[in-house]
Amino acid sequence: MRRPMRFAAGALTVAGIVGGGLASAQTTAPEADQGGAAPDHTAVYTLQGENASISTAKLTDRYYVNGIRVGFTSGTGAAPAFAEELARTLYGAGQTRYSLGVSQQLYTPRDNQVRVPSSGDRPYAATLLAHVSLQQDSADARSTVGLDIGVLGPSALGQPLQNGFHDLIGQNHIAGWRTQLKDEPVFEFLSSRAWRFPLGSVGPFETDSLVDLSAGVGNLKVYAEGGGQVRIGEGLGSDFGVARLRPGPSGGDTFRATVPIAYYAFAGVSGQAIAHNELLDGQTFRRSQSVRSEPFLGEFQAGLGVIYHGARVTYTQVVQSNEFRHQKGGPHQFGSLALSVRF
Repeated sequence: MRRPMRFAAGALTVAGIVGGGLASAQTTAPEADQGGAAPDHTAVYTLQGENASISTAKLTDRYYVNGIRVGFTSGTGAAPAFAEELARTLYGAGQTRYSLGVSQQLYTPRDNQVRVPSSGDRPYAATLLAHVSLQQDSADARSTVGLDIGVLGPSALGQPLQNGFHDLIGQNHIAGWRTQLKDEPVFEFLSSRAWRFPLGSVGPFETDSLVDLSAGVGNLKVYAEGGGQVRIGEGLGSDFGVARLRPGPSGGDTFRATVPIAYYAFAGVSGQAIAHNELLDGQTFRRSQSVRSEPFLGEFQAGLGVIYHGARVTYTQVVQSNEFRHQKGGPHQFGSLALSVRF
């Protein structure tokens, strides 16, 4: 069933959180002309995949099954003048970039070998989204505001991608895609801010902590997220942590090595307060299959990052709490692998 009242109330609530966060960012921005961040005119290109089978844990093919993303982030000084002015208005002084990208994410129920999924299991769904955002860096903070817009439903090409890949590896087709959520335009406004706090050294290694706050408002999802992680390695000032497909804490694609080889291991936790999730609650503009979503989602993340010769490779293992009532199979796990190249 649709839940328009829940969506509207959640949107108003999170809009307040986003507005308050932006106001806070503006008033606390560093006073230096560029916020303490040095210019960097090199663009970054990113290819990222997330999959329940990219994992050191038990292989699964359920719930959040697969995500792929291609992204481009400009160098500093390349954004149009109006975008630079918008970034200064929102965040104060800093170095500004713009980002463009495309992503696809697939979701299936636990039992994906039956043609008609159980009414208590999550619906089949796929999204195909275009992303545009502004990123502003100061010495130890990264702020982002953006828009995702695209389609939910068969036009997102979830069925041909998943079953075509299964043909390649000799596995059975997923049976219930004909019941997936129907075509519908979706959008989401996003705002996030990440802070980097050096913690000193442990022997030859640097340590720091990253704190992330983000929020999304749209008919796809309405949520607020907060999290933190601890890193240990060398050259930690080279980035703001690994990238993730949203929702989820993400340090973004941009990096610049401060030592010949930068590397780190990390671990952290995050939590989301969710007012609306169209992928579970049902579609905004039509009746559809749905389940009762949980209002809170917890995550544990751990992984590695390496930066060498203008390239960054990161891997993140994610363990999630249940997204909906009566979810089976224990905590959901998936892996996230990303390659970013400066060019």
